[in-house]
Amino acid sequence: MKSYFGYVRVSTVKQGEKGSSLSEQRAAIEAYAQRHDFLIAEWFEELETAAKQGRPIFTRLLKALQSGKARGVITHKIDRSARNLKDWALLGDLIDQGIEMHFAHESIDLTSRGGRLSADIQAVVAADYIRNLREEVRKGFYGRLKQGLYPLKAPIGYLDRGGGQPKTIDPLRGPLIGQAFELYSTGTWSLQTINEELYERGLRTKAGRRVSRNGFSTILNNPFYVGIIRIEKTNESYQGVHEPLIDKRIFDRVQAILRGRVTHRRWHLFRYQRLLRCAGCGYALIAELKKGRVYYRCHTRSCPMTTVREDRVDELLRRYALQFRLDDANFQDIRDDIDAALAERKTIVANERRSLALSLSALDERLARLTDAYADQLVDREIYLPRKEKLLDERAGIVSRLTVLEHGGDSRRARADRVLELIKTLGNMPFSIRMRICVISSKHDLELGRIQRMPCNSLAKPLRQCRFRRCRHLGWTASGQTSN
Repeated sequence: MKSYFGYVRVSTVKQGEKGSSLSEQRAAIEAYAQRHDFLIAEWFEELETAAKQGRPIFTRLLKALQSGKARGVITHKIDRSARNLKDWALLGDLIDQGIEMHFAHESIDLTSRGGRLSADIQAVVAADYIRNLREEVRKGFYGRLKQGLYPLKAPIGYLDRGGGQPKTIDPLRGPLIGQAFELYSTGTWSLQTINEELYERGLRTKAGRRVSRNGFSTILNNPFYVGIIRIEKTNESYQGVHEPLIDKRIFDRVQAILRGRVTHRRWHLFRYQRLLRCAGCGYALIAELKKGRVYYRCHTRSCPMTTVREDRVDELLRRYALQFRLDDANFQDIRDDIDAALAERKTIVANERRSLALSLSALDERLARLTDAYADQLVDREIYLPRKEKLLDERAGIVSRLTVLEHGGDSRRARADRVLELIKTLGNMPFSIRMRICVISSKHDLELGRIQRMPCNSLAKPLRQCRFRRCRHLGWTASGQTSN
């Protein structure tokens, strides 16, 4: 009885695990061998497409045939053995050497001229089918990209919603990815420390494992999180229609740190940082940590080298905190000031939004003209890609700013209302909180080592003068000139 090899193949591992094609191919080959009294000496099973060269199991099969371990090989059909002309040529060389090749599903005699021609034609058709399929996949892939849709698996922080749908923010991992960007943008965190911190906060991959250090590097470098789709293989960028997860300014800050334009710095947050100023020159006092104690010093050369310890500031402010009160008249004055500032800000925001909308429209027109010029072969690919990426980057910045302006008005009003309620109920608050608000809401001058302060019993004027600066301790901003 003549011995032959049996060769079965499917294109993917998933087809091999869940499909029935392999078992059907094997059954057809066994039936063919039984009819012709052939013995299957060894099976070769492959889970890889035949469109590309270098298949490991197929290569091992060729070597086994060349060594004479079997009379020939039986496969299901021609396209199961080869879908590229290079592999078919290798099989043709073996046939010329006298090695037999049989097809269980096709009656082709490869020893005859007509049978060989028929097999060659089918091999060419199979190769052409793959080329056509590749072109169709490519057209579909880039068609999705031009629509602003990402046709690949969603990056961590987003969820897939099926074909033809934009990725949506993952309610579990999305906020944690946002925190990773915010932490790294401070310049005080490394990839390793962020990895450890976010793991403690619960960030995991979709497989439930820890995100690697390289994984965080990929995340922080990916413009998908600001609404831009970038294909690394071709270095092409497209405007996405998915919701951005990160503000463009934070993303740019992260890129500057990653590329070394901004160095990592470890900041120490001092209690009265930028809240005390020198009575002589008017400049803010600089906080310094010396031998475990915090000092506030004026660095102007023309001023005396006056310093005050932080605990001394605490002691002096303690006296004023208990006097911190606000009557109804002053409270109404402050509310009127805030309403006027917010109304003025609303007008400024409306004007800025109109300007940004015009800029966005102009950018879209430039992108369209650039794409047309590239399609008409008026600009080279080397010029087109960087210009397109730059325009998309500018567009993402404008969209990010518009988003901030669109949602910022209500938050400012809410923050101002919270601050007013906080001030109104100050007399009932714990002493430590009252002292902090006293520091924030008043002007303090340092002169000859002692604190000079404006009167505490009339807070409307100092509050208006302070313009409700951002408070690190309480986390609010209420200013007519608030920056976003």
